Formats: sequence, C-alpha cells, structure tokens
Amino acid sequence: MVRTILLASAAILAIPTLAHAQSAPAQAGDQPQAEATDDSRVGEIVVTAQRREESVQNVPIAISAFTAEQLERQGVSNALQIAQFVPNLTAQNNTGLGSANAYYLRGLGSTETIPTFDPPVGTYVDDIYLSRQNANNLSLFDVERVEVLRGPQGTLFGRNTTGGAINVIMRQPGHEIGGYAEVGYGRFEKKLARGSIDLPLADTFSIKLSGYWQDDKGYVKNTTTGERLNDDDGWGARLGVRGELSPDVTWNGSYMHVVNDSDYLLNFECDPRAPSNCNGRFATTGYREHPTGAPVFAGRFTGRKQNYPLGNNTDTDLVTSKFDIGIGENATLSLITGYLSQVQQYGLDFFDGRSSPTLAVPSPAVLGLATGGFTFVSDQQSEQFTQEIKLNGSLGDGLIDYVTGAYYLKENVRDDFGDFFGTLNLVLADRILRNSTKALAGYAQADLNLGQFKFTAGVRYTDETKRLGFHDNRASCQAVVGPTCLDTRNLIVPANGTTVPVAVPIPTKLSTKLWTPRFAINWKPNNDILLFASATRGFKSGGWNARETAPSRILPFGPEKVWSYEIGAKTELFDRRLRANVTAFQLDVTDLQVLSGILNPTTGALTFITRNPANYRNRGVEVELTAVPAEGLNLFVNVGYSDDNYRLKKNVPAFDQYGIQSIVAQQAACKQALAAGKVPTGPNTPATQPSIAACASSIVTAQGTIAEPVRTPDWTLSLGGSYRAEFAGGWALTPSVAASYHSKQEVATSNLTFFTGSISGVNQPATGPFPVNPNSGDIILGSRSLAAWLVNASLALSTPEDRIRFSVECTNCLGESFFQSALANYNYLNQPMTWMVKARYNF
Repeated sequence: MVRTILLASAAILAIPTLAHAQSAPAQAGDQPQAEATDDSRVGEIVVTAQRREESVQNVPIAISAFTAEQLERQGVSNALQIAQFVPNLTAQNNTGLGSANAYYLRGLGSTETIPTFDPPVGTYVDDIYLSRQNANNLSLFDVERVEVLRGPQGTLFGRNTTGGAINVIMRQPGHEIGGYAEVGYGRFEKKLARGSIDLPLADTFSIKLSGYWQDDKGYVKNTTTGERLNDDDGWGARLGVRGELSPDVTWNGSYMHVVNDSDYLLNFECDPRAPSNCNGRFATTGYREHPTGAPVFAGRFTGRKQNYPLGNNTDTDLVTSKFDIGIGENATLSLITGYLSQVQQYGLDFFDGRSSPTLAVPSPAVLGLATGGFTFVSDQQSEQFTQEIKLNGSLGDGLIDYVTGAYYLKENVRDDFGDFFGTLNLVLADRILRNSTKALAGYAQADLNLGQFKFTAGVRYTDETKRLGFHDNRASCQAVVGPTCLDTRNLIVPANGTTVPVAVPIPTKLSTKLWTPRFAINWKPNNDILLFASATRGFKSGGWNARETAPSRILPFGPEKVWSYEIGAKTELFDRRLRANVTAFQLDVTDLQVLSGILNPTTGALTFITRNPANYRNRGVEVELTAVPAEGLNLFVNVGYSDDNYRLKKNVPAFDQYGIQSIVAQQAACKQALAAGKVPTGPNTPATQPSIAACASSIVTAQGTIAEPVRTPDWTLSLGGSYRAEFAGGWALTPSVAASYHSKQEVATSNLTFFTGSISGVNQPATGPFPVNPNSGDIILGSRSLAAWLVNASLALSTPEDRIRFSVECTNCLGESFFQSALANYNYLNQPMTWMVKARYNF
C-alpha cells in the first residue's frame, strides 16, 4: 500500500507539466472560473482563507474546503467527522465530553478544556474565534461551507492557530422564500429534526430561521445502574439577518443558541462485570446520570456543582455582526463584532467507578462506586467579546491587493470545579478559578501582482495579557488560609534545599508580545496551475497547570512558537474534470506545550503536568484529488504523510527554577533506574524513589527512550465517491461511500502500553512478578492504537427537482473499533456503527 501511495504522489507531482501543455497562459487580472452549470466538472469553491473571497485554487495555502452538499454526500453531520477527510488531521472528543473536539493537525493539538489552556487549532464561526474547545463539536445544520486551513495562520487569523484553523461559514438569508425540513430515525433510538426557512421582509432585508433537535438513548449500557450512557442529545436555533442598508453598506448578523448534552464516557467492548459478554459497549460506574436519592456530592463539594449527576451539558450563545462598507471602487471596510457566552456543567468519572489499571492490577475489580472512581465536577461560565476592523482593497489598477486591520479580544472565565478520589472517599480539591485574557493585534498583508508571479508579505503584532486567581472552597480554608489551600496567595514553590534553593513565587500574570510574519511567492503559468512556496510564523498562548490540586504545582508554561514552510501545486486538468493539489511542508516548533496525565503510583490519583519540555519537527506531504470522470460521478482521494519527532533542548539545567526536571536529566534518571532492575510504573516505595518516577512520564517512555508524538499517524487516507443516476420523470438515485484510514499511532504522551507477559524487578509486588509488562507482547490497553478503516455510506432517492428526498445512511458501517485516547491507563474507543433513515422536503 505504501508503494502505491508513493507512486501516486510522484504522478501528481508531474501534473503541472502536463497541465501546462494543455492550457492557455494566464493573463494578469484573470478572474476565477465560474461555477459549472452541470455535474460534469469539478465545482469551484470560494473561500475566505486570506480574509477575502477568492477561489480555493488561487490561494497559496493548504486548504480542504467542503460545501454543504459535499458534507452530506460524505456522511458528515458534525465538526468532529470532518477529520476523516482531511490529510494529516486527526480528531476525537475530549475524554468525557461529547461536546468538545480535540483536533491534531500536522501533529499540533490539545486535549485540555480547562480555561488556562488554548487549543492550537482554532475554530471560527463567521469570522468569530471560539476561545474554548468545550463546545466546538458544532452541528452542521445550516452551513454554507467548512474550510480547514492547515499550518499556522498567525498572520491573518492570529494567536492559537499554530496547527491551523477550522473555519465554519453559515448560510446567509436568501432573497426568496425557501428552505427545507428534515426528520430522521436511527440506531440507539436516535431521533432527528432539522429545518430552515428564508423570509425576505423587503427587497433589501431578509432573515433566516433555522434549527435542529436530536435525541438518542446512548450506545453504552451501564451494568451497575442499568442506565444508557454516551447519548448525543441537544438542540440549536439560529436567526440570521441580512440587510442592504445602502448601495455601499451591507449588514450580516446572527444570533445562535445551542444546547449540547453529549458525553464521551469511558466504556468497554466487553462487560467488566461479565468479561465473556462482548455484545455492545459497557460501563460499570455507580455514578448515576439520573440520581434516585440525594446527590452523592452534597456536603462534599460547595456550590451548585455538588448536585451534578453524571454527564455533560453546554449552553452556548453566539452573536455575530458584520458591516461591509464600500469605499470607492477598490476597497471595503468591514466591522466584525462577536459576543460569546458559554456555560458548561459536568460530572465525569474517569475511572469507571473503581481504581485505575496498573502493572500490578491491570484489570481492577468492579466496585460500582456511587461517587465514581476518580471524578471531576465543574461549573464553568465564560464570556468573550471580540471586535475587528478590517480593510480589503487594491491599488495601482490591481498591482497590489491588500488586507489590513486591528483586532481586540476580551475574555473572562469563572470555573468552580472539584476532584473526588472515590476509592479513598477523598476530596482532593474544591476551588474557584478565575482567569482573563486581553489581546490586541494589528495586521497587514499585501500581494504584489507581476504578471504570472505574485509576491506576498504580511505581518501581525499581538500584545496579550493573561491573569489568574484561585479561591479554595473547602471549609478548612475559610477562616485560616493554610499553606495547602488553593488560594492565589499560596501560589509559591517552597524551597527544598536541593532543586529549589529559595522559594519561588508563581506568577499570576503572563504577557506575550510577538510578531508573526508570512512570506509567499506564487507562479501561475496558466489558468489551471498555481505553484507556490511560503514561510509563516505563528504562536500559541502560554498558561497555567490549573488542574493541579496543590498550590505549588499551579506552574506556568510558556507560549509555543512555530515556523512553517510549504511548497505546493494546485491544478485543474482535463477541462476541470480533475483537481489535483499537492503540498509538502516542514513544521518547526519551539517550546512545544506537552500535556501529561500521570497516574501517581503511590496514591493512585491523577496528576496533570504541562510544560514546554522540548521542540518539535514535522515533515510531510499532502495530496488531494477530486475527479468527475462522468456526469454525476464524483470521486475523491486524499492522502497525508507525516514524519515527526521531538527535538530535545540543548544546554538546559537539570532542574528549572520550579524544580521540574529537564527531559535530558529525566531520561538519564530513567535509564539508571532500569539498569538497577526497577520496573517503570511499578509501586513507588522509599527504596525505589525518586528515579523510577522518571520513566513513563512526560515524553520519556517506559523503556527510557523519547516518545513518539501523539495522534500523528504516518499515513492518513480518505477516498470515496457518489453517483447520481437519473431516471425518467426526473427521479434520481444517489449511492455514496466514503472510507478513511489511519496507520498505527500513539495516543498517550509517554506511549505507555500494557502487554501480555509478566515482568519481574526489584520493585515487584510481594505476590510475585507483575502479571503484565510495558515492553512487548499483545496489546491489552494503553497508548498504542493500531491502524483502522472507517467506512460511511448512504443511498438517497430524490423526486424531480430534489423536492423530496429519502435516504438511508450509516457511519462506521463495518463496526471498526480502535483506541482514540488514553487517560490513566484507560482507553477511550471510537463510536460504534450507527445508521439512520431520513426524509427531507425542500421548498
């Protein structure tokens, strides 16, 4: 298979020569080709990747763009599923949270939702940035298109786009009455209703009303409580407004309210209570989604979170406003305003009502604890306001195209959250976190058009300030704020006489001022070929380890900075029956932010550590092919290859100012422990401390090597197609199939996996050798996720003019299962096979 893909890639690289021979030279000022009026050619997609409308084939950036019709053909109904069709993009829900997507694009991503972390793949809705990834698994019920921009977008999109950006563009109101209504029913008793209507109220003023509702039982059976878990419930409504206020002024505004009650709770293919029962998905936590008595955390936690049952709920309100003001014939001034309010409330059990797997006990006994095994409860509220002023235009009769502007962001977050360790009946922490972000930026980018060549230069300056504060809710910390209370005044690392000679205060304010430039050159020898090369810088904000339960460990981490280099070709061949785009890239990251969720071998509790332990490099190739070989037949093949690794920092001290060990020193300590016969992740005792803790932690593996980066399979592949067969009277039958593949990958930072086969060491249990080992054998659980295929398919029957359509569809049709994530040695699986039948009426 690898040889086949390599040969295909080589063939694509030869396409520019072929296309040059068949097309006329491009002339200065050529306009994008118009959309084909039939189904015999690849359709043009207009994108806003450079903050102005232009054909995707004219943009010197690696972009995957999907129209609403393409998304429907490929079985995509939410933002998470888009990842199956984008080269070098992987995505999964954050552990526990069905509303939150963790994107990893070209190796850069984050699984954190606590508000002191920012995702490196930004999500935008109608030019409005969503700071948090708590509720970014958007239902695509009324979209015009979705653009996935790969690589840092720091010049035009700003901070926190080191990996790229997911840009969702909603449909604008139409000038005529029209819309659709759709209902569906599917597996796990899923029910769906969606609809939209355009209502022109005047010649120059229209509104759009749209919404959706969905409900299901959940695909997981809890054999302790009898409940069904991992349901995907929710609803949303949107009001869109479009007004042509004058010949030179247009206003587009919207208000959207979305409720997402979806979970991604720990579950297993075989019932832990009855391991021979492997018919379905199972959980055993005693923490109930529908409590039958008093809330289990009443009196244990403070605030309304003490009443939260098992589950996750997010309420999002998004207001957008954009005024476009024409200035003369060659410039447009845009005023873009956004307001986002979000409330998230959840109670999540990460240990399935028992303890976590260890080498000594790889299959913990089912306890069904009513409080859960290791439980987080959270009551988070955030508000975000953004204002942007953007000017697009051209000078010198098209000699220079430019975009410039200023941007302001203000965000305030309050998170009241607590941690409960069920196996010890212990409240680990109960605190209120308050943090804020204020960012100011100015940017400018210009294209110099010289015949077939275009030279691009741009830069953005960002001035960002973050602040942090804690208040401990525990009764013991109210009268006297002792040194163990999680309070702002206690944020200090005490001296220990060795690695921390004197006490070090932890800063509660972080400031970043940074320039992020971009340079590119394009050559367009004819209308059908674009060759480009670019260099772009971006950065992701720093933050704090706010999940920690001790004030001395609320440590800061710095921003991550990246340079990306791309060369590529975008081509359209054979009278637009084939589109072939190829990009090669190199990504160099300085101070990569690495998140580790580590199981403390002494206490069994989770410890979360995020630092900037290493640099990172990723090199790869991306190929995207779209073809229409015959009228009504649409085919696509997308291939991504990635070769990445961590790069250790040189000449760094063994311990930093906060007493955190460098990776070089940690690796040396791990190797020393292994040479002494100690077993990594085995129980810690005074005889084995401290060196054994250096193994299977951060980016050092259980074998003392440097880990493979997470969620970056060497190969990603998607392919599929659809065919619209029309019959007499205008009826049509459209079968569609889409398959995606990823090669083997690691899903836990330290790559820790438990294998069959026992292992002995100086710290083995008194009962004998550990029953499993962290080195080799058959995989039991942990970081290693094997290669997998996912297949989606649908069959649709349409009446004349597509007035009515009936369809049946399935996702993950073959029921493939694989590890998507790992936390505290437990694995999170992808969703099982689902099917749905739908009926739609267009008017």
